[in-house]
Amino acid sequence: MFLEVAQLQVRYAGAAKPAVHDVSFGLQAGEIGVLIGPSGCGKTTLLRAVAGLESADAGTIRLGDVQVSGPRQHVPAEARRIGMVFQDYALFPHLDVGRNVAFGIHQLPRAQRQARVAEVLELVGLAGYESRFAHELSGGQQQRVALARALAPAPQLLLLDEPFSNLDVDLRERLAIEVRAILKAANATALFVTHDQLEAFAVGDRIGVMQDGALHQWDDAYTLYHRPATRFVADFIGHGVFTPATIREVDGQVVVHTALGDLTDIAECPLPCAFEAGQCDVLLRADDIVHDDAAPVKAQIVRKAFRGSEFLYTLRLRSGETVLAHVPSHHDHRVGEWIGIRAEVDHVVTFDRACPVDQRAMCQLPCQAREGGDCERIVPDAVVSPPVTLTASRHTPLQS
Repeated sequence: MFLEVAQLQVRYAGAAKPAVHDVSFGLQAGEIGVLIGPSGCGKTTLLRAVAGLESADAGTIRLGDVQVSGPRQHVPAEARRIGMVFQDYALFPHLDVGRNVAFGIHQLPRAQRQARVAEVLELVGLAGYESRFAHELSGGQQQRVALARALAPAPQLLLLDEPFSNLDVDLRERLAIEVRAILKAANATALFVTHDQLEAFAVGDRIGVMQDGALHQWDDAYTLYHRPATRFVADFIGHGVFTPATIREVDGQVVVHTALGDLTDIAECPLPCAFEAGQCDVLLRADDIVHDDAAPVKAQIVRKAFRGSEFLYTLRLRSGETVLAHVPSHHDHRVGEWIGIRAEVDHVVTFDRACPVDQRAMCQLPCQAREGGDCERIVPDAVVSPPVTLTASRHTPLQS
């Protein structure tokens, strides 16, 4: 690993709990990592700790073969050879583009400095802009100047703190793709912070999802979406809901009983014995639900959101369960209308069923809470409890 963070903890003075707690992850040289999560989850604090702007209370940070942070060790930010792109660009308004980009390489001879400025400006698509000033540039151009300035000293690691948050949505998505191409062309190792999932998916080789100072999962985008490690990741990434299900083995095949009907011919699914009486919560994404007027299962539209090429429908089943569905926008149904739906699920993501009394707790099944009896609950010691990872393919004989 080029960047290696191990069991890192950062606590602010006077804080009741750490801003970053027991976080571990790594980046290979040339990889782009992204930290994502809700406001206050600790992602920017983690970035600042990597930069050397915050000290570690526990754990370590290594860059290459050098440990730069630890409980009794702190290499200052200026000695870490790290470049940083800030949320507000931080361009000097009194300097032109060329001198802004050259700010971190002033020690080089003039000819070499000018050549490096021209090289990185060409890399970011701004060749010939040396004499322009920041106020003469668009927001996207200013961001690329900030990126060029960070790349000019050839840092061993580049950090980007929500660099597109001041831009409009269309420009943000386009620039995210461009920045990834620029970083790959420069063979740069980078760590990026954002709260936007589309940005994270567009930029990152590896994406980390954070909540309350903890890193829930560090993985590629596909795995985060289709195989979330915790209920929080499953809920935070994409559009989906948890619905009660029962897993059974019928004639050697796994069948998942849900309010939408039975899910069969599933590529991946936990074994029935993984849960008490086979009862669990199953994650159904909006793209798992297909609008089909001929389907026997009907659902009422309770909300719809227009997304251009599609609607995001919130649907209520006759059983009272709620699901989400992406439906092509030419299927423009009214709120309150009943439509046919069916589930198309290739692999099932399951979690212990949440207690109806305390959503942080997992029920000892069968749960007695709804009947008024004693409800024995298991409150996990950790922040999260992982889903069952034991899986079987449709071609594999099941063992119970």
